[in-house]
Amino acid sequence: MSKQKIFITGAAGFIGSHLAHYLHDRGADVVGLDNFNDYYTPKLKRDRERRLREKGILIYEQDLSDRERLECIIDKEAPTHVVHLAAQAGVRYSLTHPELYIRSNIDGFLHLLEACKKNPHVPIVYASSSSVYGRNEKVPFSIDDATDSPANIYGMTKKANELMAYAYHHLYKIPLVGLRFFTVYGPWGRPDMAYYSFTKAIFEGTPINLYNFGEMRRDFTYIDDIVEGISKSLEIDTGNHIFNLGNNRPESLHTFVTLIEEAVGKKAATNLLPMPVGEIVETYADIEASRRLLGYEPKTSLATGIRRFVDWYREYSSTAIPN
Repeated sequence: MSKQKIFITGAAGFIGSHLAHYLHDRGADVVGLDNFNDYYTPKLKRDRERRLREKGILIYEQDLSDRERLECIIDKEAPTHVVHLAAQAGVRYSLTHPELYIRSNIDGFLHLLEACKKNPHVPIVYASSSSVYGRNEKVPFSIDDATDSPANIYGMTKKANELMAYAYHHLYKIPLVGLRFFTVYGPWGRPDMAYYSFTKAIFEGTPINLYNFGEMRRDFTYIDDIVEGISKSLEIDTGNHIFNLGNNRPESLHTFVTLIEEAVGKKAATNLLPMPVGEIVETYADIEASRRLLGYEPKTSLATGIRRFVDWYREYSSTAIPN
């Protein structure tokens, strides 16, 4: 990777910061961009940024909405590869703030593609999501399955990203790889995700909400496995591709909570609630194509990953974790 210069959008985010560390430690020249928005506490993003800056990794504080400035940054940095992870995340938040998802996820990706089309030899890897499978009831979810029945606004925007990538590859021959992530978790993660909010609640002795009365299953994928999959996708320099990056092993919400309880050393108080609008009961990644074409193979069990997250949370909270 010593000859690679990799530009990461969303570099102060959960996945972006882990990826930046990983690529830098393997010899790549890494530069990033993030707008440090307040969807969740900016302090966590600033702490991630601080750790990256300690390694000499530059992060521009910039929003993708400023297309002219974005083009100037990319022209100046002249990356050999682009990894686009910046997005407005969250399924439930998309139901009340849909305009943010259009602006960040669709307009933002459009501006990035426009900024990159003058250098069509530069491959772009971008984050899609398991949410594109929407109301699909067939499991495991295969990249060959239909993805035209979105269950929420967030999933709709990620499906739009895949269609945009198809069109820009067709028009300008830009190499593009879309990665459908499945419930990524781990240290330095997002406070709005269940593993984080559940851990915080159990430590503090407050109840957690289990939707669909706890009868849900997720293909939880540890951050290190996701980062390795992204890194392998950077080796693709032709075509337009879609891959699933999941653990290929869905776990029940009850098992998930039990593992957090064991790692914390304390039982959870729970509220059993009906299924909310926009959610789906199960996610399950078919990763055969990712194994065959990327050499992707998840290695981290949910039990191991949860212990690592809780250990990190315990240490980070001792330095006054933000609410």
